[in-house]
Amino acid sequence: MADLAGDMKQQTGLSIRGGGIRGIVPACCLVKLEQQLGGLTRDHIDYCAGTSTGALLAAGIAAGVPAKQLLKVYTERSREIFTPSGILADAKRIAKGFMYDPANLRRVLVETFFPESKMTLNDSPLRLMITATAMNGRNWYFVQDNPKNARTTGKVSLVDAAVASSCAPTYFEDSIITLPSGKPLAFFDGGCGGTANPVYQACVEAFEYDTFDPQNTRVISLGTGFYPGSDAVPKGLLAGIGWVTSTLIDSSEDWADEAVNRHWPGLLQTFNPELPSSIDEADTSAIPQLVKIGEKMADSMDWRKILA
Repeated sequence: MADLAGDMKQQTGLSIRGGGIRGIVPACCLVKLEQQLGGLTRDHIDYCAGTSTGALLAAGIAAGVPAKQLLKVYTERSREIFTPSGILADAKRIAKGFMYDPANLRRVLVETFFPESKMTLNDSPLRLMITATAMNGRNWYFVQDNPKNARTTGKVSLVDAAVASSCAPTYFEDSIITLPSGKPLAFFDGGCGGTANPVYQACVEAFEYDTFDPQNTRVISLGTGFYPGSDAVPKGLLAGIGWVTSTLIDSSEDWADEAVNRHWPGLLQTFNPELPSSIDEADTSAIPQLVKIGEKMADSMDWRKILA
């Protein structure tokens, strides 16, 4: 890993977007990275940012979980997270305002991250940023404590931050974090605060509140796929709820890349495939299709050149 002390070596930031089950796509790319370069993803980057499903991957990278194991969480354990399903999930969404219990996600993460499941952000061997949105609408950026920031989030559990970032409204119940100050606070998906694509805020944190130099930093942004969509109006309450939530979370995706390219030209490389159809964040039936899409994108990536 490059020296964070600023010895003029090229440093690498990795940003991973939100998208629920579509996290399979960037997970496949990380598998390819480790196959091509050896070792773990965290051995080859200096900074990692993530929102929602991207936060789960970023936390896994920091905890030293091999990419193949992270991919298996999506392909083999997603149904433990997105439960109940079908009519029962729809009924629960109407009755309670959400379908899924974040405790199931937490349990899967703890088992996957073990023995590093008790890591805090300060314990991470690489710089890290995880976004979440508090119930009061305030954006939170969970980062390690350092002399250039307010030192308010570094003692937060890696698992807690990742779960909080992943709780998309109407999909998951809110997640409570007891902050280092002792105050409990409810959080939802970071994408609700406009950071479904966290790359711009990651650059702000790295360049303004950390020691990274934009002249010696490259940033790779991994998407979870996009579908251009249509002008069709969703039919019915449940379809409308899904449309509102997805639109709220995804609306920031494009402007973030544009802002980075405008403020720091030539720094960003973006990889985000077009999807053949709209795939809901919790659609576990799309897992085989998403693996094919992810593997196709991964096969097109030469990480030696990307990180050269």
